[in-house]
Amino acid sequence: MKNDEQLELFFLKVASMQLAVEESMPSKPIASAADLNDKQLRASVSQFSSSLRDSAESMAEFYKLFYMLENDMRKLINDTLSDSFEENWWDDHAPPNVQEEVRLNQKRELEFGVTSRSDDNLDYTTFGQLGDIIRHNWDLFGGIISNQKALGRVMSSLNNLRGPIAHCGVLADDEIDRLKLTVKDWFRLLEGPKS
Repeated sequence: MKNDEQLELFFLKVASMQLAVEESMPSKPIASAADLNDKQLRASVSQFSSSLRDSAESMAEFYKLFYMLENDMRKLINDTLSDSFEENWWDDHAPPNVQEEVRLNQKRELEFGVTSRSDDNLDYTTFGQLGDIIRHNWDLFGGIISNQKALGRVMSSLNNLRGPIAHCGVLADDEIDRLKLTVKDWFRLLEGPKS
């Protein structure tokens, strides 16, 4: 077993023991809303089958990977365009079709009456639209990312792999391998153009 896996197993065991200890202790006189919500969530989760919980646990790792990857791409885009065009780069440097989709997403959210996810337009873009923004501003990103054609291939592959992750599916072993390789490809792209 690898060190990372041993460490992860150790933390899971500690968390499990802590939960058992907390549940065996007398209740606090006044529980906070967070405490009640955690207990309610644990009670709900415990009602699902162990195989479904195990599957969710294994897929959570891929969700975390994609969460970090997608948000790191957003940061790369925002940092690069803000450095060149100040904070208000969106209106002049995001493709018009992306701007329109973002406006529609924001409008749907507003009409649904939920808490706004962000004040940043970039947070309303889809994964594929991040690639559109990079390609639209290739004059800036061409000095950061090694090759536009390779970018298209990597983004397309990541977008296909993202589907089962974002929509609560399960990745086959081959697709897990493909995800790992494609993430490596992304970071290789960020090494910049080769002379």
